[in-house]
Amino acid sequence: MSDIDVLVEGLPQLDITLEPEKIDDFRLYKELLKEWNEKINITAIKDDMEIDIKHFLDSLTIFKTGYIKEGLKIIDIGTGGGFPGLPIKIANRNTEVVLLDSLNKRIKFLTEVINQVGLDNIKAIHGRAEDYGKDKEYREEFDIAISRAVAPLNILLEYCLPFVKVGGYFIAMKGPQINNEVEESEKALKILGGNIEERFDIKLPFSDITHILLVIKKISKTPTKYPRKAGKPKQNPL
Repeated sequence: MSDIDVLVEGLPQLDITLEPEKIDDFRLYKELLKEWNEKINITAIKDDMEIDIKHFLDSLTIFKTGYIKEGLKIIDIGTGGGFPGLPIKIANRNTEVVLLDSLNKRIKFLTEVINQVGLDNIKAIHGRAEDYGKDKEYREEFDIAISRAVAPLNILLEYCLPFVKVGGYFIAMKGPQINNEVEESEKALKILGGNIEERFDIKLPFSDITHILLVIKKISKTPTKYPRKAGKPKQNPL
């Protein structure tokens, strides 16, 4: 099986269809990822097949939820190498996407991918969620916030919910430890204005990995004191 076929043959297992030109976009994205990864550390996953499974197909599982629709404004918080925000944008050009990451070298890489692939209505910004979550240009301006960042749910909620409009959603992409994290997040949900709507357990094609997508609805405005200053959510979780 050739490397790109892992992506192509994995898509039907997720009930996703992509046009050939979008597959080409993913191919270019992967080549740029591998090229830049030799200069700066963007991802520990370097094998072609692993990139297809653990980055591309994993990111695209978000479409299984049914929440990603035409015309939505989406922010990907702690995007790293662009996951899942860039694959979402490649798969559905009719979304407006913001990629947020605290490392500027990653932002330079993401900007290069955006330009090379020829995407519009998407931007990569350098900064911390604690700062941008207070910025009136970004606060409660998004239909959906998504994060695949490695942080416990109660911390992610403080990073992400401030960006979401009331009535919008935060989708957390998590691993099997989610049940414990949900129990520890009751206080954060109540304070920040979130309510768990549903969860999706999705097995990644060509692997034994099952990831969980937790959908949290924003039911009330987040108090203005949140997010707290940089570092505080991690040091002293709600």
